[in-house]
Amino acid sequence: MKIKSMLALAFSLAFMQVQAQPTATPDTVQTKNGPLVIQPITHGSLVLNYNGKSIYVDPYNGVDGYQGLAKPDLILITDIHPDHLDLSTLGELEIKGVKMVVPQAVADKLPQQYKQQLVILKNGEKSTQQGISISAIPMYNLPQSADAMHTKGRGNGYLLEMGGKRVYISGDTEGIPEMRNLKNIDVAFVSMNLPYTMDVDQAADAVLEFKPKIVYPYHYRGQDGLSDVDSFQQQVNAKNKQIDVRLKEWYPNQ
Repeated sequence: MKIKSMLALAFSLAFMQVQAQPTATPDTVQTKNGPLVIQPITHGSLVLNYNGKSIYVDPYNGVDGYQGLAKPDLILITDIHPDHLDLSTLGELEIKGVKMVVPQAVADKLPQQYKQQLVILKNGEKSTQQGISISAIPMYNLPQSADAMHTKGRGNGYLLEMGGKRVYISGDTEGIPEMRNLKNIDVAFVSMNLPYTMDVDQAADAVLEFKPKIVYPYHYRGQDGLSDVDSFQQQVNAKNKQIDVRLKEWYPNQ
């Protein structure tokens, strides 16, 4: 009886661990320095594994979504809103001493305990961390206004260069000129949720202009539910079949 109870407990714990792991299957992109593994987490959060390093982008929604993944070697935070700057999730992760690349507005809101870990980038600035070149790309609403939900200069999108591949993470933005003028993007993560960023049509139009090789619609939950990412895929591929639109499970419970 005791053995059966122990086996049942072990099975239960194993099942709970599996359930807590990310729902979306990871993708792999080959680089000059080996594989880049892309793991969607939820909403605007993802994890990139490259050259033995793990990069967390906008850790959000609790530590359970990161179970089974390597602890972060680098963290990127795009904006001050709680679906990007999630102090609760940061507090649950093992991030002591881990560098955090952030805009000034995020730095101003982080507790004192993290101040020595920060690499603060303004739009247009660059830094190299863990062997990865990181450029801060503007992210903002159109038309520009002082009362916009995302004003120019406050937050950062990021352009990462690793192993000859260029990875663009849009953050909360519309189809701004800085996005449309990007060149030679291998992988892009593009937001599309009204009223915070842009609609599916605008996102498709912007993607067709800068032509990433692979694009992931992400951050597509808005006030009225989830955006129609199937329509996004159809619009993009109707005009450019060479763009690989990848639809992943970012919202497993919706």
